[in-house]
Amino acid sequence: MAEIRINKMSFFAHHGCFEEERKIGTNFIVDCEFEVDTSLAEESDNINDTVNYLDVYQLIKKEMEIPSHLLEHVAKRIIDAILNKYPEIKRCKARVHKMNPPLGGQMQSVSVCLEHSRS
Repeated sequence: MAEIRINKMSFFAHHGCFEEERKIGTNFIVDCEFEVDTSLAEESDNINDTVNYLDVYQLIKKEMEIPSHLLEHVAKRIIDAILNKYPEIKRCKARVHKMNPPLGGQMQSVSVCLEHSRS
């Protein structure tokens, strides 16, 4: 089993509970990791024998384009999209960071991290 990580993907998106956040948009960072058997690809050196992380990135990008009120909802949609497309993935984790959230104080980000595994 291997753990594949795609780190610090940057998106401009329109997620938030406040109407202004959804209208103006802000910056988000997404980290994703998933567990998959890569033993065949380790021997074959063929991208068709593993999960192509470019395709995973495109799934995440598509989900980030759909406005949501909650980061929890965004993270769950990302995980669901990945697990639905790749039945060979055993576990998937997504962390969504909202940069410079409007909370009345200075902070770099807030984030939500979800992890789902197949039974």
